Amino acid sequence: MYSYNEFDEAFVRTRVAQFRGQVERRIDGSLTEDEFKPLRLMNGLYLQLHAYMLRVAIPYGTLNSGQMRQLAMIAEKFDQGYGHFTTRQNIQYNWPKLPDVPDILEALADVEMHAIQTSGNTIRNVTADHFAGAAADEVADPRPYAELLRQWSTDHPEFQFLPRKFKIAVTGAEQDRAVIAAHDIGLQLVEKDGEIGFRVLVGGGLGRTPMIGKEISAFVSQADILPYCEAIVSVWNLLGRRDNKYKARIKITVHEHGIDDIRTRVEDRFARIKPTFSGVDQVLLADIKAAFAPPALPARGTDGFEAAKAANPAFRSWCDTNLTAHKNADYTIVSVSLKKHGATPGDASAEQMRVLADLAERFGHNELRISHEQNVILPHIAKADLVEVYAALRAVELATANIGLISDIIACPGMDYCALATARSIPIAQQIATRFDELKLEHDVGPLKIKISGCINACGHHHVGHIGILGLDRAGVENYQVTLGGDGTQDAAIGERAGPGFSAEEIIPAIERLVLGYMDLRDAPEETFLQAYRRLGAEPFKAVLYPDKEGKRYAA
Repeated sequence: MYSYNEFDEAFVRTRVAQFRGQVERRIDGSLTEDEFKPLRLMNGLYLQLHAYMLRVAIPYGTLNSGQMRQLAMIAEKFDQGYGHFTTRQNIQYNWPKLPDVPDILEALADVEMHAIQTSGNTIRNVTADHFAGAAADEVADPRPYAELLRQWSTDHPEFQFLPRKFKIAVTGAEQDRAVIAAHDIGLQLVEKDGEIGFRVLVGGGLGRTPMIGKEISAFVSQADILPYCEAIVSVWNLLGRRDNKYKARIKITVHEHGIDDIRTRVEDRFARIKPTFSGVDQVLLADIKAAFAPPALPARGTDGFEAAKAANPAFRSWCDTNLTAHKNADYTIVSVSLKKHGATPGDASAEQMRVLADLAERFGHNELRISHEQNVILPHIAKADLVEVYAALRAVELATANIGLISDIIACPGMDYCALATARSIPIAQQIATRFDELKLEHDVGPLKIKISGCINACGHHHVGHIGILGLDRAGVENYQVTLGGDGTQDAAIGERAGPGFSAEEIIPAIERLVLGYMDLRDAPEETFLQAYRRLGAEPFKAVLYPDKEGKRYAA
């Protein structure tokens, strides 16, 4: 993975020292809150419902054991003993005290981490496929390109005051595990005539106006991807609306102007700025690629692993759900669920973080990943070591066998923490997971993605959930809308609103009716919820979601 050079180190340390002075001035009253707000946001510090929240960048979701241990230390020393991993592959601390924040940033700098551009109208943390560099189906590792984009976008003088925040995601495989179609720019590595390049999408996004990104180019060479992305952001920076923050995202600009007009403008801008790129970026890219050279993976065999699966049903169940094929047949990708039934999705204690760091160091070539689905990935684990890895995870309640199942729920912090939220998310996720654990139906239901947002900003990605839940305020009462048929993969789709919302007391029984109804509707146990929905359409699902005495159906 990438390591800081002298410039990176000096830049981050300077920012820490600068912010330390700003915090001191805020505490002594020299800066008002209004004056301090843009300064703290530049360093990832929010003022939430009950306290400050610090959002720390984990670029493209990759970190090493030392960094994970430092995150654990920060959670223990400066917070309440845990951190919350987010859908942008970041970590949030929900209870830091303002005087401590500069010390936290200093501790992050000690392990080549920071909180820069995790907020504000800038280019945010670049995300990537959490299986990058290990997945059997990828064209190439997307992380070197994500790192190149990170360096280009950090403190870019033209892009510090954009119309609104801007998000980029990169995937290296046709199977989209980075939700690129729901990003301002989505990049998919492709191969054409023996050359690696990018299919480029633009104008995706969720929130109050969810849209699927449109293809602006079928192929941009890797040599041109940086000036091409700069051209896209430059065009939007000029065209984007600043009169209404709800219409300021690039998705609105693409919608209002049309993709053909935007493509013409981008191509013109690209032609003008490409000559200003001297090739230094490609020299840098070569160095970055070298830093992401795959680890040496000696042959280990799988006999012991197969025997353990046959002997231990709990271990076999975990293997069936939490392992993904690796490029090397002797190895596997381990997804560690942070969704124990009844737990807060995405939360990890300091102890759990340390165990994950130890496992990565002992068995995983010192690599960990954070997924946008709020889980932790060990990307290079020998199958021969899985029994020991599983035992260590089980000892700290991290061995839940539910990846991709109904309790593997994405949920934003909701009204328990967030000042923008209009309803709770965490208790709803906890209750759904607990209820289906009680019913012992989770594995019978099969793959099913439930995503929950506590407000229209859609940080829980509810629009692309097979079942999406949006919490709203209705005259001071929490009300939960259900959407159906969303998809965050290469077949991306925005879910359809099912009908009237449900109260907090009604939503769990409603989801239970919906899931049990799906099990009756599917034509075989192998037919997933999404497949059944696409085959049958919405009406049968609405009928089970909204039953009444006369069997009438509610209109959406």
